[in-house]
Amino acid sequence: MRIPAPAKRRRWLWAAGCAALAALAAHHTGKPVRVRFNRDQDMAITGHRHPFLARFKIGFDENGLLQVARIHLTSNGGWSQDLSQAVTDRALFHLDNCYYIPAVEFRGQVAKTNLSSNTAFRGFGGPQGMLVIEEILDRIARRLGLPPEVVRERNLYRGKGETNTTHYGQEIEDNRIQTIWHELKKTSALELRRKEIADWNSAHPHHKRGIAITPVKFGISFTVTHLNQAGAFVLIYQDGTVQLNHGGTEMGQGLHTNVAMIAAQELGVKLENVRVMPTSTDKVPNTSATAASAGTDLNGAATKNACEILRRRLAPIAMALLQAATQRPGEPDLTRNGPPDDAATAKSKDTTHKSGEENVVFADGFVFDLRNPGANIPFVDVVRKAYLERVSLSATGFYATPEIHWDRAAGRGKPFHYFANGAAVTEVEVDGFTGMHRVLRVDILHDVGDSINEGVNRGQIEGGFIQGMGWLTAEELKWDDKGVLLTHSPDTYKIPSIGDTPQIFNVALLKNATQKSVVHGSKAVGEPPLMLAISVREAIRDAVSAFGSGKSEIALASPATCEAIWFAIQKRKQTKPVSIKRPELEMVAK
Repeated sequence: MRIPAPAKRRRWLWAAGCAALAALAAHHTGKPVRVRFNRDQDMAITGHRHPFLARFKIGFDENGLLQVARIHLTSNGGWSQDLSQAVTDRALFHLDNCYYIPAVEFRGQVAKTNLSSNTAFRGFGGPQGMLVIEEILDRIARRLGLPPEVVRERNLYRGKGETNTTHYGQEIEDNRIQTIWHELKKTSALELRRKEIADWNSAHPHHKRGIAITPVKFGISFTVTHLNQAGAFVLIYQDGTVQLNHGGTEMGQGLHTNVAMIAAQELGVKLENVRVMPTSTDKVPNTSATAASAGTDLNGAATKNACEILRRRLAPIAMALLQAATQRPGEPDLTRNGPPDDAATAKSKDTTHKSGEENVVFADGFVFDLRNPGANIPFVDVVRKAYLERVSLSATGFYATPEIHWDRAAGRGKPFHYFANGAAVTEVEVDGFTGMHRVLRVDILHDVGDSINEGVNRGQIEGGFIQGMGWLTAEELKWDDKGVLLTHSPDTYKIPSIGDTPQIFNVALLKNATQKSVVHGSKAVGEPPLMLAISVREAIRDAVSAFGSGKSEIALASPATCEAIWFAIQKRKQTKPVSIKRPELEMVAK
């Protein structure tokens, strides 16, 4: 099985190559040099997502349950290693996707070729690994004459212990895969629609519709453990405004919005009073890459830590002001004087209980005492009083993801803090004359925990799905015999447009899904939605199968372009029905 490489990519290490070109030209000319590529040069020179070749040997029983899997992945690294080994590792991590396989042998290697050096892109190898197991399960289903969703459901991780533990030894805590699967089947009316599609197909010989449901389980954390750390630097000014510095890079994904909202909630101020500064290592040093879908998890938690430090410093001041505001005539003045140090503001619970500081709440631009909700002090007054008492109004926050570890040599450990889950049901229509397809309807149910910003999450899910759809159905790279890229511009390399979006696009977020030990109960949503688009490819395969009859595998290239779909239809029409008395327990594919 060959897995494609779209031209869109991150330039992780390519900056060094550009710098080398500039340095060489500067050395020979004695002048400052800037390197700038036009779009055609950029696509031809810089790296792409890694293409993969998968060879597998699978054992399964008559019910479609996986018994054993031997899978060998080879990634095309191009002319240099770049991040190819790490990308291949994550592909191996995600070869199981959401499915329990009792016995596995997974291997991966990087091939050096004479093409551009391939690099990281959204999913970082995870999409390629998931695509392989989904291909395998569809082949099993069609050999057995079972609906693919039945075989997928039977193999989902389930219960406790071994059947809920990955091939690298990590138990799936708080497993929500089954919940998402069954809820989405119900809300999307999958079973009813499959019957309706069968009736529609019988009445349309030259156009066929297909439907598929596929799940996603994506591990959240850098698999290089030491990268799972972040810092933040938060400053409060006398007018009550807040300046926020963190180590994440905003690239349109909404990271600054999420982190600003975390800071606003922690300090109890309005969002417009929080200003996020451009990311700079002179404010927050030694930053990790904004990647692995962990930008909000890491930088948001570091920001929360900084805000908690500031709240502890402000709490005694606020308590004193609240007591003074509610003090009756003749009662003693309990206002404290003198600046509290960090040790004083981090006292034990017993000491805090005596002072009542645990009852101080920061919200809506005010500070409250839970024991006397009617009394409140404006946040800005607390800040000004703290300044007068020489209390520091800036703090550095830090966060390191807990309880993760990975032994690469042994292939065992807990590399991920948690898993992001989702599922998608996609219905498509395929034209038997041209191989063109339309995505008629998509239903997505995704687990984002407690949303920090629902709009950001929905944007990530919708955008990621369309991006993944392009990867699997349109974006095909072609080289000539000399290794020159032919598809290097928009007229030859096709990406999804607004007209390719599903006619009906339903996105729902899993309810009551607080994720423990993650900032504000949220979950990462950067990369996982891209893999939901695998359902598009599987729905196309389902439509292609309707052009024939009988038990047989549906060979469908990836990406499933119009040409690939047309050839698959012609092959399906020529395939004779095969009667299998007993399913083979071994399957080999290349």
